[in-house]
Amino acid sequence: MSLIEKLYTLIIFLSVMLGLITGQAELIRTHAAVLIVPLLTAMLYITFLQIPIEEIKSAFKNLRFTYTSVIINFIWTPVFAWFLASLFLGDNQALYIGFIMLMVTPCTDWYLVFTGIARGNVALSTAVLPLNFVLQVILLPVYLLVFGGASGVMELDFLIESILLVLVLPFLLASLTKAFFRNRQKARENLLNRLSALPILFLGLAIAAMFASHGQLLLENLELMGQITIPILVFFVINFIISQKVGQLMHFPYGDRASLSLTTLARNSPIALAIAMTAFPDQPLIALTLVIGPLLELPILAVITQLLLVRSKNAKSTHP
Repeated sequence: MSLIEKLYTLIIFLSVMLGLITGQAELIRTHAAVLIVPLLTAMLYITFLQIPIEEIKSAFKNLRFTYTSVIINFIWTPVFAWFLASLFLGDNQALYIGFIMLMVTPCTDWYLVFTGIARGNVALSTAVLPLNFVLQVILLPVYLLVFGGASGVMELDFLIESILLVLVLPFLLASLTKAFFRNRQKARENLLNRLSALPILFLGLAIAAMFASHGQLLLENLELMGQITIPILVFFVINFIISQKVGQLMHFPYGDRASLSLTTLARNSPIALAIAMTAFPDQPLIALTLVIGPLLELPILAVITQLLLVRSKNAKSTHP
């Protein structure tokens, strides 16, 4: 994990501050929005380069773990997210949509770091990464239509356009790049090493541009930050308990249970944020939810890894 990846939360926070400060200048506030889509497209292009989708078959070498994590991530979690959104955010459709978008997209990167810290099965978590990525790209539009179609915020034309622009286009470009480097493994690795820090930087700049163009509206709605914090905390607590109980029922060893918890808890805010900024350009509060998410998520995951380590020590002392 590079230094810039370790500073992910700080970078997001500083990007928000940069946007709010620079947005005080009318020239920047007026033109900042045009930078958002190109920055997000570039971010996702590099992100897609780093995901080994061609290794998706590896997920099926351990079917019990794979189908358990898929059921939690793509059946239980969307329903649970909808329940929490309806319970806590039903009076604010923008926060309702943003919360659901955040919770239905499993993480495809930093959860591996936390899995390693918690002494989980990193290889197993890595194997399901490409499958999680493909399923969330396919199912995110479905979840949005099912849970947000009647919200009045959703416009199908904008949703389709945003998916084509910030998901399909960078995915195709990344696929072409991989094909070009198919027989040049060394050159591909060098390229990825040079580009590895750019997705976080591009995301930070996109967030800064969003807050520069919509910062005033967000400052007028600061009380909503407290409103969105409660369901996020409830989500992590309940899903942690469920993932551990399910792991025990499936008789997974400690390492696999730790992997299951972190695979089903960590969320993929960059992809959800990319869709939100393009599909809902007139609803900045949706994007606000997706910015608050990682500010809360990473400290929560750090606490959870420590809880898992305590459980690991207790298990060893019980079964020496």
